[in-house]
Amino acid sequence: MGVHSLGYIRLNSPDIDEWRRFGKDFAGLMKVEGADEKSVYFRMDDHPPRLVVSPAEEASCTAIGFEVLDRRELADLVEKIRAEGIDTVAGSKDECAERRVTGFARFTDPGGNQVELYYGPILDHVPVQTPLVSGFVTGDMGLGHVIVTAEDVEKTFDFYNRILGFVERNTAGPTYFMGCNARHHSFGLAPRPGPGGLVHIMVEAKTLDDVGIALDRAYAMDLPMMHTLGKHTNDQMVSFYVYSPDTYAFEFGFDGLQVPEAVPTYNITEGALWGHRFTPPPS
Repeated sequence: MGVHSLGYIRLNSPDIDEWRRFGKDFAGLMKVEGADEKSVYFRMDDHPPRLVVSPAEEASCTAIGFEVLDRRELADLVEKIRAEGIDTVAGSKDECAERRVTGFARFTDPGGNQVELYYGPILDHVPVQTPLVSGFVTGDMGLGHVIVTAEDVEKTFDFYNRILGFVERNTAGPTYFMGCNARHHSFGLAPRPGPGGLVHIMVEAKTLDDVGIALDRAYAMDLPMMHTLGKHTNDQMVSFYVYSPDTYAFEFGFDGLQVPEAVPTYNITEGALWGHRFTPPPS
């Protein structure tokens, strides 16, 4: 069956205090305690923490966690990945406990991005509280979406499509947008020389007011804006982007397109129907 949803993202950052402020006071995520006292854990729904940021000298994405159905599905995918000549490592008991999952396997994708496939999230049944946001659109569609880079985009796309079961939803020139559930895209690949890296993370709120109020918070907190409020051509989402503490783009949106699994792919020639004016990162 392949990947079910985007489950979590794990980051390293030299500015953990700013991430604590960014995640809670801007994004409206619920800060919770975790096994590692030095890391910051954020929940957004009933799932265990979907965003974890750990202190480090350099910023990096240490794991993109994709949820699979069960242990048999994980074993089948691991076998297919190894057949491609890619090494996988099973998560230890302590690592599973820290992630609050039943089992996982890690590997490096053909583009150089760090990936974890997991199953069986361990729920604590404590209701999530996001007072700044009426709620996030997650459930079977997962966290939202993530865009990463790869030097050989075609080879990396083939791996995600053929091995992990992602469906090609659309392209924008050499950039691929892929789905694994009803969300238009949960994953994207953009070309860039060198090892793969994180481009942006998207979270989807339940109402347009959530987006507008988050935009007000961004201005009040003096967060650097990457793209102004706008509407995308591919997933029809109304959103804006700010630069995160480590200058990854963070998209906050509403009303993203949901589609059946099998729809014809297409190429877009413009990223936005309106808005989304770009500002370079702060120097």
